[in-house]
Amino acid sequence: MDNQTKFMITCMLFAAICSSVSSDEWKATVVKSIDALVTSCVVVPCSFSHTEGNLPTSRLRAMWHYKGKTPDTKGNNIFHSDATLIKDNFKGRTKILGELGQNNCSLEITDVRDHDNGPFCFRVELVRTEGNEPTKDMFSFVEDCVELNMITEPAEPTLIQPMAATQGEPYTVICSVMHTCPTHVPTLTWNWKTEGIIVYHRLIHSGNWETQSILTFIPEETDDNRELTCTAAFNGKKTSSSKFTLSVKHIENYNHIIIPAVVGIGTALLFGIFCIFMAKKYKRVIL
Repeated sequence: MDNQTKFMITCMLFAAICSSVSSDEWKATVVKSIDALVTSCVVVPCSFSHTEGNLPTSRLRAMWHYKGKTPDTKGNNIFHSDATLIKDNFKGRTKILGELGQNNCSLEITDVRDHDNGPFCFRVELVRTEGNEPTKDMFSFVEDCVELNMITEPAEPTLIQPMAATQGEPYTVICSVMHTCPTHVPTLTWNWKTEGIIVYHRLIHSGNWETQSILTFIPEETDDNRELTCTAAFNGKKTSSSKFTLSVKHIENYNHIIIPAVVGIGTALLFGIFCIFMAKKYKRVIL
C-alpha cells in the first residue's frame, strides 16, 4: 500500500471520527416534511442540543435558512435573531416559538405563500453577552432540514355519527379536522344550537394536530331529515365543511288507543257491578 493511499484512508477515518463526535454534540430533531396550507400558518417542530450544555436564551442566536445557502447573507434567511438579516418577503411572517435556552427551535410561518416550500435548515450560534458577538461555536443542521408540502385547499372535516337518532334520547356527533398550526387552530362550528358542544385539541404526530368538536343534543320528531353541517374555518380565512342528513326514529305514542280502551273497560266494569247490585236488590223485593 503506497503512502498516498494510506494518507487517503487516514483522512477518511479522521473525518468519520470527527463527524461522529460532532453529531453527538450538535443534534437537531426536525420533521423532514410537513403540510402547509397556503394563506394560513404552519409550525415546524424542532429541538436541538449544543456543546455548551445549558445556556440562557441570551447566549444563543438562531436562524433558519435555505438549504445549501450561506446564513450570513440576508437573502438566505427566512428567520434570524437579527431581524435585519431576514429575507424581505419573510419579514414579519416567521418567529421562533418557545425558548432557545430550553433547546426549542420550533419555527412558525404565518401567511404561508405557495413558494415557501424550502427546504429550510436550522442554525444556532453561541454568542458572547457583550455586543451579541458570535463565538466560534456554531452549527448548521443541514442534514436535518424541513420541506413544506404546499396545500392550496383545506381538507374537509371528518364526521363520526351513529346511523340513526332516536326521538327524545341523547345523540352525539363528532367533527374533527387535521392541521399543522397549533398557534392558530381552526374553528369548528355547527348549524345548530351552541349548547352541548365540547372542543378538544391534541397532537397526533410529527407536527400534525387535530381539532375536534363534539355535539350532543336530544333530537325531536321535527329534526328528522334535517341537514347537519360542520364548518372548519382556518387561519387565513379558508374554510371547508362536511354534512349529513339526520334520521330520527319515532317513538310510537299509543295513548290514543290505550286511554279510550281503559276508559271503556272501566265504564263496563262499573256498569256490571251496578247491574249485579240492582239484581240482588230486586231479588230481595220479590221475596
